[in-house]
Amino acid sequence: MADLVNININGDDFQVPAGLNVIEAARISGVEIPHFCYHPNLPIAGSCRLCLVSVGTPARDRATGELVKNPDGSQKIAFMPKLAIACGTKVSEGMHVITNSERVVKARQGVLEFILANHPLDCPICDKAGECKLQEYSQAFGNCKSRFVEDKNVKPKKVSIGGGKVILDAERCILCSRCIRTCREIVGRDVLGFSKRGSRNEISVYGDDGRDSNYLLNIVDGCPVGALTESAFRFKMRTWFLKVANSVATESSAGINTKVWSRSNKVYRITPRSNPFVNDAWSTDSARYEYRILDSEMRLKTARVDGTPCSTSYAVSRAVEVMAASGRMAVVASARLSLEEQFILKEFADLTNSKIYAASHLGEDDGKLLSADRTPNMRGLFITGLVSEYPKSDLKNLADDIRRGDIESVVVCGEDLCALGLDEKDFKTANIVYCGVLDSETAQRAKVAIPTASVFEKSGIFVNRQFRAQVFERAVDAPESAVCEISLFSKFINALSQSEFKAPSVQALRKLISSKIEMLSGICDIPSTGLLLDGKKFDAVKFPETQALQENE
Repeated sequence: MADLVNININGDDFQVPAGLNVIEAARISGVEIPHFCYHPNLPIAGSCRLCLVSVGTPARDRATGELVKNPDGSQKIAFMPKLAIACGTKVSEGMHVITNSERVVKARQGVLEFILANHPLDCPICDKAGECKLQEYSQAFGNCKSRFVEDKNVKPKKVSIGGGKVILDAERCILCSRCIRTCREIVGRDVLGFSKRGSRNEISVYGDDGRDSNYLLNIVDGCPVGALTESAFRFKMRTWFLKVANSVATESSAGINTKVWSRSNKVYRITPRSNPFVNDAWSTDSARYEYRILDSEMRLKTARVDGTPCSTSYAVSRAVEVMAASGRMAVVASARLSLEEQFILKEFADLTNSKIYAASHLGEDDGKLLSADRTPNMRGLFITGLVSEYPKSDLKNLADDIRRGDIESVVVCGEDLCALGLDEKDFKTANIVYCGVLDSETAQRAKVAIPTASVFEKSGIFVNRQFRAQVFERAVDAPESAVCEISLFSKFINALSQSEFKAPSVQALRKLISSKIEMLSGICDIPSTGLLLDGKKFDAVKFPETQALQENE
């Protein structure tokens, strides 16, 4: 645990971790210090000057170094003659901070007045309205009037950056330099920079515009005003109409924490959710567009039997008939299933004596937030016992078993068998029951195809590359034709094993899992930052991931 120091803020005593700056110390003490340029995951700039506060430390005798007392015996505090920036000042033992004196209040009002001098009144049409720090601080800390009578500066508007991913409106920029620092720290190179001087100082593209970067949209999240907006969300919806669900990106095992913003059962955008143990405040650009599958032509929207559209209930009953008539069954598990779904799939496989297959999906590891394992829950396959060795990148072993007659029917959980080594003859030899979100070639050739809910339409747990269990929440409702995998495999278990297994709720299933798998005993109460599991028993497994933005200590 970090060492604690005693500080005083506005007359109240607090204990805070040593080494914090005054902004963070005040925040955890329940005191807000307004700021623009400061960002907890970026180097200190100290340029906006909005976080000015009065700072004092225990007075000491210059000759002896001894602490100086007041006449009443209390410690004398020596305040700095000028206000200090809270972002660049670290707390120390006995420090006193004043954030609400008349001097501090006037300093803030002056800073805000200067910032607003050339700021356009775009609030009615600005996408940042509702989450704009300049709006909030002007209301809370400004003086509600302007003495500026000159013409405002005219600066470039609607400047496309990153191949059209980002739109820059330089008139709205308050020159906080967050975007510049974000490019240096996260994108990995300078994309934006300051040009010109004085009141005509502005942000502009420096060199290339970062269109090849998978991290450029982080400058939009970091911008405290509406100077940088995401093209995909521009003029789509006011943020106060949207509801937010906490989720986890599925593009890789990095497990980026995200927020899914939706209204009327439609997802409008995905933004990163801060987690200091996984992704800090950042996200890949590709993870932000995962919701597009919901309205994509690639989605499986209707159940099919022998290629003919039908109701989902009929497809489920037909799948049961097909499996019941088969003596030798197989299950193709997926690392895209939630931990709860993988657990119940393992129960199904054990009860039906099904042979289990799985495939890996690998790509280039960028060393940050896009890992080599392009699935969100490969660790879950190991934890639930579905696999004991890291899967190969194909299912040729399944194809060989089908061709030898060892497998008569296969239940596929979202994988595209055609892309993993099976050909058209294999679909004629074995009965394929496909359960998934995408209308892949496998779904089109399968004996039975059953649409299932996407990650945005259900709740569950993913275990990322750190062996950190993270919860994702349902953001929107699934289509009527889509079925939840937990409910689906519960029906399969009841029909094929003659049991009375009831489809439990996600929470009830977690209790069952925690009682059966010792490693998962704490999953019923996972904090927002995730629960780090003890994965030592899998140390011998050669996982493909390399360096990450955050590593376990």
